[in-house]
Amino acid sequence: MIRVNIFVEGQTEETFVRELLYGYFQEKNIYLNPILVKTSTTRKGGVVSYAKIKPQLHRKCLEDKTAFVTTMFDMYALPNDFPGSGSGLKTSDPFQKAEHLEQEMGKDIGHDNFIPNLLVHEFEGLLYSNPQAFAAWFDESVASILQDERNAFPSPEHINDNPLTAPSKRIRNCCNGYDKPLHGSLLAIDIGLDTIRQECQHFNRWLLRLESIIPVL
Repeated sequence: MIRVNIFVEGQTEETFVRELLYGYFQEKNIYLNPILVKTSTTRKGGVVSYAKIKPQLHRKCLEDKTAFVTTMFDMYALPNDFPGSGSGLKTSDPFQKAEHLEQEMGKDIGHDNFIPNLLVHEFEGLLYSNPQAFAAWFDESVASILQDERNAFPSPEHINDNPLTAPSKRIRNCCNGYDKPLHGSLLAIDIGLDTIRQECQHFNRWLLRLESIIPVL
């Protein structure tokens, strides 16, 4: 069985991997192991400093070279010390930006069993794959507002990363009581992996990459 360690930012992403991705990949003989990044000796979660994340990725890649290591980090609000963030890349294409940052992170980690990945722009963007799912947890008016916002962009992954209008900010503005650890994974489960993959091409490309892994002998 192929083993893939997925470093995630928080409990929501950890549950997402366990509830939506684990079973799907297990059928393909690929075992996924979500790992919460450590921000200090006592705390876990969040990418507040790349300098704190890099050693964790490096050690995991060296720990077992027959296993793979990948990431599920938000591109939104990456720390300033993230590889490629200061290179002056000028593009309005979120996919080009994500690919550039992923390539730079891959070069910085420098291991063949490392697969860099960023969510465009953040986890909540995936939830815009089907805004109607919010109606069951909030109400129809919330679903309608989110659907109108989704319709204003080419895809959920194009919803911008401005501090006031990033996907998470939009959802919190209209969903009174939205709790990411509680609602995030439940909404994703209701939406379903197939729909998310159809709507979010960069996310889907990452899953295709994992599906195409060739075991290290």
